[in-house]
Amino acid sequence: MSQNNISEILIKLGIKDEQQGCSNGTEWFGSDSKISSFSPVDGSELGKVTTGNKDDYEKLITDAQNAFKSFRKIPAPKRGELVRQLGNKIRENKAELGELVSIEMGKSLQEGLGEVQEMIDICDFAVGLSRQLYGLTMHSERPNHRMYEQYHPLGIVGVISAFNFPVAVWSWNVALAWICGNVCIWKPSEKTPLCGVVCQKLIADVLKENNMDNGISCLINGDSQVGKWMSEDNRINLLSATGSTRMGKDVAQKVGARLGKSLLELGGNNAIIVTPSMDIKQAVINIVFGAVGTCGQRCTSTRRIIVHESIISEIKTELAKAYRQLKIGNPLDESNHVGPLIDVDAVNQYNSALNQIKDQGGKLIVEGGVLLGDDYKSGCYVKPAIAEIKNEASIVQTETFAPILYVIEYKGEVQNAIEIMNDVKQGLSSSIMTKDLKESEIFLSASGSDCGIANVNIGTSGAEIGGAFGGEKETGGGRESGSDAWKIYMRRQTNTINYSSELALAQGINFDL
Repeated sequence: MSQNNISEILIKLGIKDEQQGCSNGTEWFGSDSKISSFSPVDGSELGKVTTGNKDDYEKLITDAQNAFKSFRKIPAPKRGELVRQLGNKIRENKAELGELVSIEMGKSLQEGLGEVQEMIDICDFAVGLSRQLYGLTMHSERPNHRMYEQYHPLGIVGVISAFNFPVAVWSWNVALAWICGNVCIWKPSEKTPLCGVVCQKLIADVLKENNMDNGISCLINGDSQVGKWMSEDNRINLLSATGSTRMGKDVAQKVGARLGKSLLELGGNNAIIVTPSMDIKQAVINIVFGAVGTCGQRCTSTRRIIVHESIISEIKTELAKAYRQLKIGNPLDESNHVGPLIDVDAVNQYNSALNQIKDQGGKLIVEGGVLLGDDYKSGCYVKPAIAEIKNEASIVQTETFAPILYVIEYKGEVQNAIEIMNDVKQGLSSSIMTKDLKESEIFLSASGSDCGIANVNIGTSGAEIGGAFGGEKETGGGRESGSDAWKIYMRRQTNTINYSSELALAQGINFDL
């Protein structure tokens, strides 16, 4: 990928060398402080983005509060029309935005385009949902009374997103928040600020074309200090935060201290159980994609495979064979399977994990290492590695955002494998490879996987937007995207109407004057 190609893509998306990083939907502004965006593909600087100071933040909060007063009164299907237009705007820019995701984050072009497709899909989903924000009616125990419940908008929804999905996670939140009648303030990752700027430009076009108020969708770039402001701010009615468990615990404490609402999507330590009845080709393909896709930097990446003792030798042989076929390099070259890690800090964590594997009794089946040379001049390219190790090793218990796969043996029945799988602090995604109906049903039962996502004969990565996405334990317990995840973006209200001429109290209580 040449610098000319990068420049052409940025020009098409309206990105300048120096870009203001705060916006209320129509105005762009920012402080004197800037953050630089570097591509892990070749190490080049893509541009600079101004960050927001406290005055900028306060302006956005005020604009969002004012916008909410009118936006909440717009009928939900009309708000859905805005989301439909946003989806179409993303469709029109899918190729360029997918390339930007690949350039700025480092995932393969196919994965970059797939992430943008997720944005389009969630918009389509939300448009239909805008006519289905159902409440319930209930029979009252009192005569001539009616009870029902309904949902109302919360107010301001804050969104803190991570570098590994720099556009999709924002869209999950804004599409649902909008149809529910909320306004949004988004803090993108400091590592992928240009993706945030482009998305805000697209949404600003939709707001302008519909003569909508400032503040319905706001953007603020900055460091962890911005996240702290959002976490401690009572005016943020819901804070949706995606990132590490460490970050999530800090957000949860600060939001909890003010009795606020949070939606947390945190770390994963995802496992695939491989049973003797599995289809070997199907299992290997799912394992390899889950382990090396996005260079192992998905929250749903496959970290562990738990393999029955009778087939572990075969699995190790087939995986080693598959790994030898992997091509590592420029993610915009579609012949490559694996792109770079996000930055040199991630490479250092990768190297540290490889050292810890050896120190903790693990054995490398496929050696890792950092790739050097002109094709890898960013210093962010590494070899996917496979290690045989015990589940209780501390490095296995920790989520490492890198393409390192742990092979763990189990003996006996599938329940033993499930116990190993569940014996980590995280609980996001899980899978089993089996042709045995009994094994699959045990895996999906109450005594099976303790994760928010449990799959049979597909891998841990690649969730569809129609289902609620999220996990348990230190993954945070949040749910985004499909199903009834919209309810977190609204407040529930129970209503009782007395259409009689008498005072009738519940529980048979009498109160006469």
